[in-house]
Amino acid sequence: MRKPRDFDAELKALEDKAKELKFRKVQQLGELVIATGADMLTADELAGALIAIAETKDVARREAWAKRGAAWFRGKARRAAPANDDNAGSAQAQPLSTQSPSGGQGPN
Repeated sequence: MRKPRDFDAELKALEDKAKELKFRKVQQLGELVIATGADMLTADELAGALIAIAETKDVARREAWAKRGAAWFRGKARRAAPANDDNAGSAQAQPLSTQSPSGGQGPN
């Protein structure tokens, strides 16, 4: 006979994992705000810009923001990569460019 599953323990483990993922997401968003220089904005300005971006239905505009964000991440990866190791730089650029699906910056 099989041992019965402890659903409570499994549920608790999943809840703990969800909390950890949410914490990491919030931390990474904060780091992104700082890295992009958006921490110079007031909380109201930043919230307004994010709301405007979230409400934008124009696909072309969202794609342009995504391309700009991806280019920003690639540029950050190149600056962080050692100058004599080209393979490490290209390997770093791939994960960073997929890190933020919205990746875009404010309206231009």
